[in-house]
Amino acid sequence: MNIFKRKKRGRIAVFSIDGLPYSFVRLMAEKGVMPNLGALYSSGKMRRMNSVYPTISSVAWSSFMTGVNPGQHNIFGFIDREPNPLDMFIPTSSAMKVRTLWEYLSSAGKRSVVINVPVTYPPRNINGVLISCFLATKVEKCVYPESYVPKLQQWNYRIDVDSWLGRKDKDKFMQDLYNTLERRLYTGMQLMQSEEWDYFHLHIMESDRICHFLWAQWEQGDGKWAPQFENYFAEIDKCLGKFRDKLPDGTQLIVMSDHGFCAVKKEVYVNKWLADNDYLKFNTDNPQSLAEISPETKAYSLIPGRIYINLKGREWAGTVASGQEYDELRQQISTEIKEMEDSECGAKIVDKVFMREAIYKGNYLKRAADIIVIPKNGYDFKGNLTADELASKSELTGMHTYDDAMLYIEDTDLAEGEIEIIDVLPTIFTLMKVEMPFIVEGKSLV
Repeated sequence: MNIFKRKKRGRIAVFSIDGLPYSFVRLMAEKGVMPNLGALYSSGKMRRMNSVYPTISSVAWSSFMTGVNPGQHNIFGFIDREPNPLDMFIPTSSAMKVRTLWEYLSSAGKRSVVINVPVTYPPRNINGVLISCFLATKVEKCVYPESYVPKLQQWNYRIDVDSWLGRKDKDKFMQDLYNTLERRLYTGMQLMQSEEWDYFHLHIMESDRICHFLWAQWEQGDGKWAPQFENYFAEIDKCLGKFRDKLPDGTQLIVMSDHGFCAVKKEVYVNKWLADNDYLKFNTDNPQSLAEISPETKAYSLIPGRIYINLKGREWAGTVASGQEYDELRQQISTEIKEMEDSECGAKIVDKVFMREAIYKGNYLKRAADIIVIPKNGYDFKGNLTADELASKSELTGMHTYDDAMLYIEDTDLAEGEIEIIDVLPTIFTLMKVEMPFIVEGKSLV
């Protein structure tokens, strides 16, 4: 297989691997576990890439597909809320306030096939085929146009693995991972060869799933699970080889991820810290929802590390006045939470603290959390309302990292300096010779 030479005619194919760390690719290249990705790494054209804050797949891929920051596209986390009246919800493509890459391409007369990219459910109308992500619950609802439903059923398409198996039965979890990956690649190959397209995107989500449940076991060299972990990534690498071999002449390959991974030392419950420091109070001893907070509450948190001030006039139970009181409270919490420590070892838990306006801008800035707290690698922020202790461990052994995603573009030397995931969309427009939308914030890397 000739990895590097392919005549370019403005057609792009993206093979994205959720959560694949640049540093992991380097290690697997050295061990020979992933020869296809290893060849891309050895070419010198693969680069480390930064993700987004907070480092969540839904936020990262929303930033990729829109070319703008969360303050503009309106996806801030896996869970969000309407503040008054209180309504908790999972953001979907319906909450995304700007157009996506494939919608822009549709307007430019380009045809796309997009499979499994996070936050594409419900599927939007595009010129082409869009199979949406794990947010879809049924195959019958996951694809545009609907006329493709019978094909997905015939191909036994799998939307996602059963993540609960990762907690309860890891042997069955591994079987599910292989089956879902095989169905994902099969569907991609069928559409690649049967459809006309200018842009093709196949997203592998199973990589993220296995890392959440088996990363630490791999890192620690567990006798059973470390080899199985590497074997699964070897299978993903084989899928990349098959994908690349079937690309039509004149297609330029992009391989990318959206964040890195590291082992979880402990899960940290930010609402426990807020409660212990008298910022969060409830009307009941065993609260089941944020609707049970006391009027004495000053702040509460949603996963991961997003802190909302209980602002009068905005929140359903708001008591903090805007202006000086709001500003001083934000500063106070930001200063104090930086000192959060792991009581067992005395290690600092917090890496960075941002006011929302420091990292976001746009029409939806006011929907963002007031404070965004970024943990040090190994400390995974959670949003549980009640916890007996500040930090503990669970079945999840891997967590996302910000600065260890990866990007490879065939036959292309990327610009010097740090690369952000938001830069990939304008780079694709440049490669496809499509006019850049004025709203795009990222920079072209070529």
